[in-house]
Amino acid sequence: MTQVCVISIYVPDMQKAVEFYTGVLEFEVNKEYGTKIVTLVHRGLPIVLEEMENAGYHEMSSGVVLTLKTDDIHQSLALLKEHEVELVIGEPADCPPGKYISFRDPFGNVWEYLQFN
Repeated sequence: MTQVCVISIYVPDMQKAVEFYTGVLEFEVNKEYGTKIVTLVHRGLPIVLEEMENAGYHEMSSGVVLTLKTDDIHQSLALLKEHEVELVIGEPADCPPGKYISFRDPFGNVWEYLQFN
């Protein structure tokens, strides 16, 4: 049986990445593997940040979108606006399981918040 066991995000600036994911999205630093790799945890889900030159958004991006569950889409939207995060879908939009908003991290990676009905 196959299952996702790690989500890796390649970033050009580790300090800026850690500040964004911990300060805005409330992830926790789990472990640092030198200056180039940091493991984060978000409600038990491990996420690996790896610093690489030329990482981040570009025309040939993979199209992978990471989605975070929220109990209050409006509160999540307000937090993103407070931190001046670039919004892709800036008002809660309907989707089959509920409502969502979409935004970019500082490196152009697309994320979503989803509130289930």
